[in-house]
Formats: sequence, structure tokens, C-alpha cells
Amino acid sequence: MLKVENVTKYYGDLAAVDNLSFTVKPGEIFGLLGVNGAGKTTTFRMIIGLLDMTKGKITLDDKPIDYSVTDTIGFLTEERSLLTKMTVKEQAHYYGILKGMNEKQIEERLDYLLDKFGISSYKDRKIKELSKGNQQKIQFITAILNNPRLLICDEPFSGLDPFNVELFKQELTEMASNGSMIIFSTHRMEHVELFCKELVVLKDGHAVISGNLAEIKKQYRKKNILVKGDIDLDKIKEIEGVLEINPKGDEYEIKIADESVEQKVFKEVSNGKDITKFAAIEPSLNEIFIAKVGETYDN
Repeated sequence: MLKVENVTKYYGDLAAVDNLSFTVKPGEIFGLLGVNGAGKTTTFRMIIGLLDMTKGKITLDDKPIDYSVTDTIGFLTEERSLLTKMTVKEQAHYYGILKGMNEKQIEERLDYLLDKFGISSYKDRKIKELSKGNQQKIQFITAILNNPRLLICDEPFSGLDPFNVELFKQELTEMASNGSMIIFSTHRMEHVELFCKELVVLKDGHAVISGNLAEIKKQYRKKNILVKGDIDLDKIKEIEGVLEINPKGDEYEIKIADESVEQKVFKEVSNGKDITKFAAIEPSLNEIFIAKVGETYDN
């Protein structure tokens, strides 16, 4: 288990991370979110030991993270960190040796992953000759080459088409099912909702949202109702607790203050003609993020 306990990092008088705590269990994909400058990168760097904490403690399986355990960690950075004049094979051997792997282990694991991602023919190609999407695949492959127990993924789907996003998602899910701990950061909220049961949202270095995603949505209280059919918009707007009505194609999205308003809306909508849909849904994580952080997190 990864434990981040009461961690603070100061740069001069600025608290880049302020009293942050969370845990990531084996087999868990954990979301760490926040706008640029919120403290995510600083947190990642403290976890892998590139930055010292001002206060607090970070442990992996109850041990401090130092060179004795870093071989079991993988880090996919948001920025490209490939050595573009190297071939794919040379790049993999460079990272593999840094992670304590021998030549045979590197070669077998590389061949397996290149085949899995459909790029075996690129093994002897230079990184600079590859497309951005294939460079991202190589960066991901080098991050998981050592089959890490802890994997940090910062914007893993950057530059990928939908087909390759699906390949990455399958690999992350498989790693988690095999017991890896994964910290996942992305601007695509739908990916967070798909992957992460537990998350932390940072703002100015401290957590403004923390815990189980399902519980967070319940605590937020606000809900959305999707209605399809002939309805009287003016009468619905007059209902206390109706916050907003937005057209969504041939449907209407009615935002309500909490679930107590749902029956009032249903009673009014039932008076309409040809009502073919009435569905109450939880708010999206993006809506909650905007409400708590004050700005959107979508690219």
C-alpha cells in the first residue's frame, strides 16, 4: 500500500502541497486531479523521491521510498521524456537497466509489449521517426517495462486516437487486476469516472475533494434529470429547487438542487404529452470539479 501522510512541500513561502493525505491500495486505480499549478506534479515527484518533503511521510508497503524500492515504480510523465536519437530497443534497454532488469528480461518484456501494442516493426526505428501517438506508446511501454508495483500515469492518453486509448485502458485495468497500484491523472473526466473509485482533487496544494467517488456524488446532492417529450418549460422553471434547464439534442437536462425536487418535476412532466424518457442521473465529476474548484478541467 502507498501511504501519503500529512505531506507538505514549501518553495520559499509558497505551499505547493499543503497537508495532503491519501492511500492507494494494491489493485486500485486512484485519481489525483487538479488544474495546472494545483500541486499534482510536486506530489508525484515527492512520491518517487525526486523532491524532499518539507513535512509529512510517504511510504510504500510501510517502507520509505528510496533507491531500495524505486525499481518497483513506473512513472509516465506528461512531458515527452524520450531520447529521440535512440532506437526503440536502445531506449527500452536504457530504462530497463536503470530499473535493475537484465538484458534477457528487457528483451522478452519489450517484445511482448511491442506486440501487444501492435508496433513490433518499430523496434529498431529511432524515436524521432515515430508519430506522436507511437512515441506515446513507447513512453508508456518504458514506464511499465519493469512491471511496476506502483505506476504513476500523468496524462497517459495524450496524443492517442480512440483505438489506442482503449489499448492503454485495457493494459491499466489488467495491471490493476494483477495487484499494481496506479495513480492516474488526466484532464478527461470520463476516464476518471470509468477507472477510479477513489480520488483526490487538489486546489492550491490542498485537497478540496477527497474520498470515494460514489460517496462524493451523493454528498454533492445536486442531480440532473433527462426528459424527452412535450413539456411545459415555463412551469418546470417555476418549481422550487429547479436550478437550470438545458436542451440536449432532442432531450432536456433539468438540473435540480437535490433528490427531493425529483418528484415535483416528475409530477409536472407527467402532465405532458408523449413523454418517452424521464431519468434522474448523478452529476458528472466535471460538474462537481467546477463547483469545488471554480474552473473547468476539460481540455
